[in-house]
Amino acid sequence: MTQQPGPRALRRPAPPALLLLAALLALLPALVALTAPAARAADGDPTVSLSKKEAGKGGEITVSGSGWRAEALLMLLICGQSTPERGVIGGTNSCANADGRAVTTDKKGAFSKKLPVAEPPKPCPCVVHIATVTGEQTLADAVFTVAGHPTAELPRQTGGGKLAVLATTRLEGDSSLLTWFGAPPARRLVFTVGNLGSAPVEDPVFEIGIAHGVYAPQWEERQWRGTVAPGGKAQIKLPVELSAGAHGDYQVSLRYGKKVLAEQPWGVGRPWGVTLFWVLLCLVVPAAVFRIGMAVVDKVRPRPAGAHRTRRRAATTTAPAAPAASANTTATTAVLPWFTPDSAPLENPPRPTTKGQA
Repeated sequence: MTQQPGPRALRRPAPPALLLLAALLALLPALVALTAPAARAADGDPTVSLSKKEAGKGGEITVSGSGWRAEALLMLLICGQSTPERGVIGGTNSCANADGRAVTTDKKGAFSKKLPVAEPPKPCPCVVHIATVTGEQTLADAVFTVAGHPTAELPRQTGGGKLAVLATTRLEGDSSLLTWFGAPPARRLVFTVGNLGSAPVEDPVFEIGIAHGVYAPQWEERQWRGTVAPGGKAQIKLPVELSAGAHGDYQVSLRYGKKVLAEQPWGVGRPWGVTLFWVLLCLVVPAAVFRIGMAVVDKVRPRPAGAHRTRRRAATTTAPAAPAASANTTATTAVLPWFTPDSAPLENPPRPTTKGQA
């Protein structure tokens, strides 16, 4: 009699290879999650590529890049007196700002934009300078040659100079009457710097950042003309201006190179003159419209049947007096108030008749 295989006889242990494969499949999502940041970090700094390395004035090149922040606004400029190693010496004053272009990166941080070739105000060596406009600043430079543009050596590098703020910063200036009506508020950022290095610092380029609320500061370059000798100090005043109608709490930051030297709060009052103007406008305009409407209604409304006669009679009673000559001629024929025209006495009454006279 043969024994039929039962359920226990059908259950065989799984091979070790199958168990290992199932474990790998279970850990695959976790491995992908762990390796994704590493892949993004391995991308490194943003890259820039040019369609041409050399072109003359009036030409055009295509600038492409990758590895930038997603949907970031970038500024493309051709700058002189610059190299990728030392950057743009002198800031954007060395660039052809009038011929720059702006571009927004896609969701992957890439872009491609055509840039006209223009001669920068400084001699070559030149670069195509790409920088973010908003948010955290990111820079990249690509070597480029403007054909026919003068070439000169770069200024001597004064790497021994180091600036530091020695005293607290302050904002100088007052608001005018125009600011009360919405004009841009303006101040001067005053601070004292000292050169802690061993080389002089000539014509330093600072950056002024203005932040409002939770937004990142918007940086603008400000160049100070002068030299700070080693171990010396200098008082610097840089203009700061907000947009028209600005009000609230602002934060003014000072940066030199990549280091923030100082921060200064700035409270700007509300332009109440603008509010007063709108309130008056809301009162005056409806009143004027109401008066115009009432005048139109009075002009087009229907008149009663005897209204024109009453007006004519009123005009007759208010007519000016006649001249003196006409008054004398009509005085003799005027009717006295106690006589009626029928009962007035005659000038030559008929003589009475007597009996017996014919």
